[in-house]
Amino acid sequence: MKLYRFLTGPDDATFCHKVTAALNQGWTLHGPPTYAFNADTQHMQCGQAVVKEVAGKDYHPDMKLSEQ
Repeated sequence: MKLYRFLTGPDDATFCHKVTAALNQGWTLHGPPTYAFNADTQHMQCGQAVVKEVAGKDYHPDMKLSEQ
């Protein structure tokens, strides 16, 4: 099964730690990061897609992707 997640967060170290944690859990970067201004919070936001191949499991919409 191939999984997809889109990680988002403020433009600070917490976002980098979130991506680093995903990479260390076996996720791989998918495409370039994104960077946009959030008019509601008046801050820059980052985003990064990650994918992961998991053998021996079937996808179900109720599964928690971050725990795979």
